[in-house]
Amino acid sequence: MTGLLNKDRPPVFCPGCAHERITHALDKAFQEMNLTGNEIAIVSDIGCSGLFDTFFRTHAFHGLHGRALTYAAGIKLARPELNVIVTMGDGGLGIGGAHLLAACRRNIDLTLLILNNFNFGMTGGQYSATTPAHAQVGSGFLNQLEPPLDPCRIGAAAGAPYLVRCSAYDNTLSAKMAGAIRYNGFSLLDIHGVCPGRYTKKNRLTPKSIEEAISEMPPFSGEIEENVRPEYGAAYREKSASLDAPSPRPEIEAEFDPPSRNRQEILLLGGAGGRIITAGEILCMAGMTAGLNASQKNEYNITVLRGPSISEVILSEAGIGYTAIDQPEIILAVGQEGVDRAKKVFDALNPDGMVIAAADLTLPECAGEVIRIDFKEIGIKEPDRALAALAVLAGKRRAILPEMLKRALEYRFKGPINESSMKLVEKVLWER
Repeated sequence: MTGLLNKDRPPVFCPGCAHERITHALDKAFQEMNLTGNEIAIVSDIGCSGLFDTFFRTHAFHGLHGRALTYAAGIKLARPELNVIVTMGDGGLGIGGAHLLAACRRNIDLTLLILNNFNFGMTGGQYSATTPAHAQVGSGFLNQLEPPLDPCRIGAAAGAPYLVRCSAYDNTLSAKMAGAIRYNGFSLLDIHGVCPGRYTKKNRLTPKSIEEAISEMPPFSGEIEENVRPEYGAAYREKSASLDAPSPRPEIEAEFDPPSRNRQEILLLGGAGGRIITAGEILCMAGMTAGLNASQKNEYNITVLRGPSISEVILSEAGIGYTAIDQPEIILAVGQEGVDRAKKVFDALNPDGMVIAAADLTLPECAGEVIRIDFKEIGIKEPDRALAALAVLAGKRRAILPEMLKRALEYRFKGPINESSMKLVEKVLWER
């Protein structure tokens, strides 16, 4: 079989760079495995190792520094039939170390080639995650303060089932690569090589000294027995296949004539536990029962159990391209936290707009009509205020109608929850 090297973009590295040997060894591995370009995806990031995706006639993805494994994982899960090869330098190893741990733990069928030349060769020869403490590099003494990482020992501790430490000058490198690619699980090759452009200008490093250094390190030459387990993608597909199919999304029929077909921007303001997000969803579904387009953009406090909860809803017959609210027509305020968070929005309220607010809230000055509702007096508990505010809105025949709201509740809830929601809406409509 002919090689897969790109004749229009041949490998170009510094003279004597180990990366060129690795490039040709990888091409030889592909030939030994009789793989075509359509069966391979090479994923790379930044640095000299990031050139690999251009040197081969295969599928390719080039991404941010240190993130190659994340892209590769998505590609492999989406296209499990592909042989996904990741090339990464020791710089990317350090920058994306957490992604390496995740790949080892998950055991997705990827092959990671770490082109380890002990420095950031492309950007000035600074120290990397694997630079020895005794090395002279372009970042002064910093490498003396941080012990170098051992990718294979880290991989073993994190659960990688196939690990190889080797030299770029190993005559069996292509066979080692082919073995890793064939392995059904995550495989990592820590390939030590020379960087003549930066590292070896100040540090003596030769193929022989690399071999000697590797011989003094813990050996890794293939499968790690204690880490062997089913490959992630296959296990995921097997387990997910046994689950019940999710309930189909309801098809909402357009059956009502809405109060307005113009763009209606509606802001719901509440607090944690106030069911603001659910109310926004119901409002969207109510709009859809009249054939309107709907969008919902939510904000809630990071603590979840305390703080503001805000939902921005837009209803419009025309398509909604911009989903932010600049000048709301309607504000539903049922929690002080949300009001305080969105004080500036009240200044932008449309002069023809409406505010439906709980009677116990302190509101900023604003234009438009303000309708105060004493929820306590009519027996509405705090978690039900948002739905009650929607009932007031429907009763006022602004944005939605009572029948639109009731139909949305039928789509959103079933059984006892639907019954209690309907009773609440009827109660508020009657009270008003």
